[in-house]
Formats: sequence, C-alpha cells, structure tokens
Amino acid sequence: MSSRREEYTIPDDYSNLDELVAPSPVENPGERRLYRHHSLEERLDGDTNNYDKAHNEKQGGLGESWLDASSSHEGLQNANLTEVSVAAPVKDEEKPPAFQKEDDLESPSSSDSSHTARAPSPPQERASKYATELYAISYLILFSILGTLARLGLQALTVYPGAPIVNGSLWANFGGSLVMGFLAEDRKLFREEWGSKPSADIEPPSSDSKDPVAQKKAHLTVKKTIPLYIGLATGFCGSFTSFSSFMRDVFLALSNDLPTPLYHPSPTNQPTTTTVPRNGGFSFMAVLAVIIITPSLCLAALQFGAHLALALEPVTPTLPFMFTRKFFDRAAVAIAWVAWLGAVLMTIFPPDRPGGPTSKGTWTRETWRGQALFALIFAPLGCLLRFYASLHLNGRVASFPLGTFVVNIFGTLILGMCYDLQHADLGGRVGCQVLQGIMDGFCGCLTTVSTWVAELKGLRRRHSYIYGGLSVMVALAGLVLIMGSLRWTKGFRSPLCVV
Repeated sequence: MSSRREEYTIPDDYSNLDELVAPSPVENPGERRLYRHHSLEERLDGDTNNYDKAHNEKQGGLGESWLDASSSHEGLQNANLTEVSVAAPVKDEEKPPAFQKEDDLESPSSSDSSHTARAPSPPQERASKYATELYAISYLILFSILGTLARLGLQALTVYPGAPIVNGSLWANFGGSLVMGFLAEDRKLFREEWGSKPSADIEPPSSDSKDPVAQKKAHLTVKKTIPLYIGLATGFCGSFTSFSSFMRDVFLALSNDLPTPLYHPSPTNQPTTTTVPRNGGFSFMAVLAVIIITPSLCLAALQFGAHLALALEPVTPTLPFMFTRKFFDRAAVAIAWVAWLGAVLMTIFPPDRPGGPTSKGTWTRETWRGQALFALIFAPLGCLLRFYASLHLNGRVASFPLGTFVVNIFGTLILGMCYDLQHADLGGRVGCQVLQGIMDGFCGCLTTVSTWVAELKGLRRRHSYIYGGLSVMVALAGLVLIMGSLRWTKGFRSPLCVV
C-alpha cells in the first residue's frame, strides 16, 4: 500500500446532518458514577469545535489536512444532518469529572507530549469536493432504493392474519432505528479511517490507551465524514423508516379505517381485513396507542442497536479503507445510477405485463408497478430532498432540527393528498399505482423516523418534548384537514389498484 494518504474533501454544509452529530444513545457504557451529558444543541452550537480542533492537531496527519479543509469552509457544516451529527448512542466509557468541559479534555502537558511524539505526516491525496459529493449522492440513491425495498418487504411480512400489531409501518420504523443506533455507536466498521491501519491513536476506549475519550471522539468525528457512512445512516435508515406512514396510521386509527387482518380457516370470498364501528372514545384510545407505541419502540430500538454495537465490537469486521476508497466508492456510482435506471425500465416493461416472464394474462392483473416499481423510481428523489433540506435547515436552530421537521411535515401532507386522490376513485389503474409509488417511495424516503428519534434522544429534555410533540401535532392536524375532509364527507372508496 502506498504511503500516500487519501482523504475526502467534505462539502461545506455536511455538518448539518443530525444523523452524524447527534449524541450517542448510550452515554455511559462503563456505568461510571460521574459522567458528562452532551446534547445535540451543544454540538450544533459549536461547543465541541475547540475540542475537535485540539484533538485533530494532536492526531497529526489526520488533523492538518482535514481541519484545513473544514476551516476553509467556515467549519465542517455536515453536522446539520442529524444522522451524521448525532453522537453515538453509547457515550464515552471513561468520562471526565462532571464539571469538566469537553473543550478542556486535553491538558497542556498531554498536548505537549503528543506534539513531541508526533511523526511527520505522509503526503496526502484528496478526492475533490465534487467527487466526494458524487459518492455521497450515489450512496444515497443506492441505499434509498434498498431501504424502500426493505420497508415494503417487512410491511408485507408483518401484516398477517391475527397479527397483534396491525400497523405494518411499525416494524420497519423499529428496524431502521435499530440500525441507526448500531451505526452511531459502532467503532469497528470504519476504523481504518484514512487509509492507515488502526494504531494506538484510534484504539477503542476499551483499550489501555491514555485518552480513550479523545480517541473515541476523534473516531466518531472522522467516521461521520465518510460517504459510505452517510449513505447508510441518511440513505438506508432514513428510507427504511417513514414518519409519513406512521402519521397515516395515526389518522386511520382516529377515523377507524386502520384495517385489522382477518383469519379465514378455508378459502372464501370474505374480505381479508375489517373495521368494526366504534364510538369516538375508542378512536381516541386507538390514536394514543399508535402515538405511544411507535416512538417508544423506536427509541428502544435506537438504544438496543447501540448496545448491540458494543456487544459485537470484538467480532465486528473493519472495512478496508483503500478498498472502499479506490473500488467501492467508484463502483457505487455506477451501481446506484444503473439501479435507478433499471427501476425506470422495469416500470415501463413490468415483468407481470401481458407476455412478460411472470405474466398474469392481462394488464388489469398487473401488480408489480403498484407494489414496488413506482416506489423505487420516486424513492431517491425523496431521499435527496431530505438530505439537502437537512444540510440547509438543521443548523439554523440548535434546539429544533428545522430540516427534519420540515421534510416530515411536508412529506406527511403530500401523502395525505395522494391518499385522498387514490381513495376518491379518480383516474385509472395506472394513476392509482403512481399515487401508491409516491406515497411509498417519495413520501416514505422524504420523511424519517430513525433521524427523528435520534434527535429526540440527543436534544435536551424540554426541547425534545417540544420538538416531538409539535411534529406529531402539526402532522396530525394537517392530515385531519386533508384526509378528514374526504373521509367525513364522501368517505373513502376502495382504490382501483391492488397493492
């Protein structure tokens, strides 16, 4: 391997990704009596910037080039992405005293000694800013498609006769939040951060290193600037989960339209789902059930994912940086765009069309486009819009992630409009399938629960309740106005497409 070190040139606004800067779900894995709590507001306000600079200077080769790039762009803005900015769910094993500030973690003596022992940095080869952003966008496209497929597949698996939980979006939101917690806390997958083998400088806190807090902090800081990590956290987890589907289920519980799967012991012509008339009091209890269960399970999944990362740390493999940087990043560009184009071609020529390999005889029995293909076309658009909205809006108010709030509300309102059009018996079968694709693909990837719960976990308690409560109340009020205006006047009709 060449002695030249390769780095990414991080675009200005990536520090606004809350997925990358939010605090770790587990703040005290070592269960020490004293530890310092860190909030998302502190990270977005820049309270840790001095610490990041001091530590990166201590790390030598990592520090100068990476800090120069970020300072030339007035700081690494990528922290506005919640997926990128959220701290790991499990915080530092060894904490300084409760009164010690993060900026003061390094004493002058330790800093001096580290500078004395620092070896000269090897020459560095930097991917251009445009290449780095192309890698990130390609990963987002690829993982938005995979996340959408995972969500639709899990929904199909978890809605079955006699299911104890009838809203299929719950398990997808649970799974995406679990993966988010694992990624936020993991310290092994991206251990070869800049093309060099792990050294004592980046050993995990469980080792006998002199400054485990600083080492973990440095690793998390660098890991969250890698395009593959952004693709996994923002692309896959954000697309695997869906805030708009969650809020749709809340409204359907309110209007008594959340279908309950039925079990028929023998083939019959009876319906597979049903709803039983009930009074408003029961509908209120149903709304509370969906609102309480979904965020609670997703927060638990975020925490469990972090615990899982800690438990599996001894056996978690490390991705070779040079392989990722030289091969996988470039391959992902081709794979992502070809996959997106393939989804478009398959939608034009669905496999179950008349004369196709899985033909069902007539176009009226074709279901692939409504079930998945249209969703795969619209999925990258929703994911990329969420990504750029987070970049530009999440950093504006530290105590209120504005970008995530805006996309969650906007996506929920778009889903409500599409749901109304689909259940108002307007248009034909293809129009119904397109609307289903917009709801499952565009709205499903535009809105996210994994980032939302990571922000709820990272914000200070008062800000967390305000942010979470407003998100649910505004989204539900919008659906009551949009979907309720049809439901409580003409009523919902069965859609023309079967999904």
